Amino acid sequence: MGFDLFWALLIFTIVMTFTPGPNTMMLLASGVNFGFRATVPHMVGITLGMGLMTILVGLGLGELFQLYPSIYTLLGYAGAAYMLFLAWKIATATSIGEGRSSGRPMSFLQAAAFQWVNPKAWVMAVTAITTYSIPESHLFSVALLTLTFMAVSVPGCSTWILFGTGLRRWLEDKRRLRIFNVTMAVLLVLSLVPAFWHG
Repeated sequence: MGFDLFWALLIFTIVMTFTPGPNTMMLLASGVNFGFRATVPHMVGITLGMGLMTILVGLGLGELFQLYPSIYTLLGYAGAAYMLFLAWKIATATSIGEGRSSGRPMSFLQAAAFQWVNPKAWVMAVTAITTYSIPESHLFSVALLTLTFMAVSVPGCSTWILFGTGLRRWLEDKRRLRIFNVTMAVLLVLSLVPAFWHG
């Protein structure tokens, strides 16, 4: 992969990782409701889950979707249903704490599995593989894409969690927390729109 192509990939990854989407909305809400330390497994699950998805798409899973588009459609609807459930959980959280009174933060396995029903994650993986991989060195390209996604994911996720933890004191007021959580839930639902609009 040439230097110019790698920089284009890096910019694409930074933009897709740092901009709002299902993962960032949930990390922000988790940072507010549970704090940074309790949200770390969620962040690690996103990072490794996205890495595994990129590898598998690069090794041919994307072609399977082209042959059987109904699989992709079913995943999309399953993801939408799960995200609506998560939005409801966020909207109904009532107090800040280490998960004692407002549910629990997403676990490592839950966050990793969520990537498979996350429309933005699929867009990232499929777009990266089709746009930035080099046919002559495909396996190397897939490995580099995966490592780039994972490397950028950590600071990207951390930024959103820290933003959430920075709001914790201000949101100790229950009315403010309620407004915040409902807003995050609405934004999570709205993050579905681009995937289904293009679908």
